[in-house]
Amino acid sequence: MNASESASVRRAIIQHLETDRQLGVRSVPILLPGASRVSRASTEDRAVRLAALNEGFVRDCRKCALCETRTQTVFGSGNAAARVVFVGEAPGADEDRQGVPFVGRAGQLLTKMIGAMGLDRKGVFICNVLKCRPPDNRTPAADEVAACSPYLLEQISIIEPEVIVALGSPAVKTLLSTTESISRLRGKFHDFYPSGTPTVGPVIPLMPTFHPAYLLRSPDEKGKAWSDLQMVMKLLGLPPRTS
Repeated sequence: MNASESASVRRAIIQHLETDRQLGVRSVPILLPGASRVSRASTEDRAVRLAALNEGFVRDCRKCALCETRTQTVFGSGNAAARVVFVGEAPGADEDRQGVPFVGRAGQLLTKMIGAMGLDRKGVFICNVLKCRPPDNRTPAADEVAACSPYLLEQISIIEPEVIVALGSPAVKTLLSTTESISRLRGKFHDFYPSGTPTVGPVIPLMPTFHPAYLLRSPDEKGKAWSDLQMVMKLLGLPPRTS
């Protein structure tokens, strides 16, 4: 696919997404012309679809009041066909300034956690529930999550990861639609439905674990987080490693 074709496809996808939005469709995986619902799309196709979502909707989004205080949106970064998607809460000050998720102290720890698994940031995909920074890094409000979570569902639908790692309570509660604490949920896989509706469509294993920012404040909990990641490694068939 050359640059002209990619631009044409992006425009078509943006129009498709806008039609879905107007019809009230929450999240529908987008197929490129000729693509099959059985075989996974190529990395390039997925990258084009993610770019269309970002350029057509996320970058200039004004669906909630956070658009008034952000420096820029933080869409996400990494491999468009990643086997693992890491989902956090929301951008912080460093992320808001740079436009890249998890680049502050918590991001540095996440990078080390990913490396300990035998992976690297370029091979996974990292994003947040919210694409804009809440003032003073406060917990996302319910209306903000409601406005932004369809973007996250669309990202996951496009990437089709083999497993999701939800980092911290807001990410876990959003993706699993639960009020249970992360302490009760972590340590085992849960079913996540990209359709947003339980039992409808494909299911992706989701592992809740502690947010890196929490681990910086509570280093004694790092062993539990590493145990969670080891379960993810085993599911992916990655060789065992010491942290």
